[in-house]
Amino acid sequence: MMLILSIAIVFDISEKLDDFQNGAELHEIIFDYYINFIAFYGNLFSALILFISTIWFTSRITANSEIVAILTSGTSFRRLLRPYWIGATIICLISLALNHLVVPQTNIKRIAFEEKYVTGVNRPINQKVHRQVLPGHYVYFETFSGTRHSGYQFTYEVFEDHKLASKLSADFVRLDTAIGKWRLDNYRLRTVDSLGQEHILSGRRLDTVLSFTSEQIAPKLNSIATMNSRELSKFIAQEEITGNENIASYQMEMQRRSSYPLSAYVFVLLAVSLASQKRRGGLGINIAIGLVLSAIYIFTMQISQTFATTGILSTDGWLGKTLLWITIQPAEFAIWIPNILFAGVAIWRYIVAPK
Repeated sequence: MMLILSIAIVFDISEKLDDFQNGAELHEIIFDYYINFIAFYGNLFSALILFISTIWFTSRITANSEIVAILTSGTSFRRLLRPYWIGATIICLISLALNHLVVPQTNIKRIAFEEKYVTGVNRPINQKVHRQVLPGHYVYFETFSGTRHSGYQFTYEVFEDHKLASKLSADFVRLDTAIGKWRLDNYRLRTVDSLGQEHILSGRRLDTVLSFTSEQIAPKLNSIATMNSRELSKFIAQEEITGNENIASYQMEMQRRSSYPLSAYVFVLLAVSLASQKRRGGLGINIAIGLVLSAIYIFTMQISQTFATTGILSTDGWLGKTLLWITIQPAEFAIWIPNILFAGVAIWRYIVAPK
């Protein structure tokens, strides 16, 4: 882990060296960025590093014929795996705690540093934004900029008993962060009373408080990385009500925090099953196989996430037509696809290995 993270830091420094010269202090680079960089990426790739480490260790004892001696003494292959399971459990529990509680806190300084010196805080302009901010309260923007807290062609509709109670519209809306009010230009307010009569009020400018924030309309994708799992769970529940189109990304982030640590069991079983057999080429060929499988795992993860975000895993997709039970939360299921596939391979190798 130290070797891989050292290489990652060297590459990251070479890529961001010019950005660090934009006023970043040395203590900020070390303590605000790279300490948290190590916590994030070290934990992220802990299961894959565990996989390579297990292959290396098991290949060494296999080369010394220790596996053969253990099995011929009457010890079962299942009993041989017990210390491996204990090690995988320790790594998994630590990684779960880091993913759900610690890393989101360390991400706050890391992301703040990146926004200040590297990426900036520019966010894309959202097009045709629809949100339900409260039960029966619907907001629409033709375009909305989260960076400027402003948008064009705004409407705010309130429904009571499935009937339109009021509709507020404006050509341009901007949040005044100093006073916490929204400023509406060329506004029109249409209300319907209990008798069904309409009342229309219009004007050039209106400062008012509305029941939503800029973050509710266009939340930053990287902001979810700074939430612990309890906060993220509440955030996802709120965004499901609002109908945010990025909900799949939030659901995948929630599941990723558990799927990566639990993959330690899959990788340990696969590593032992592969490395316990003597091969021509010895340690080198086993390490090569491990690196290839790690690359396949990462590639499978990226593909499954793409399927989830593009809707291929939805009820209308090809997978939804054949396996409807997994389409309840396709984005959440997508994160587990690599673990499921590799678990199948690991179980097959576990059955074959003692023979």
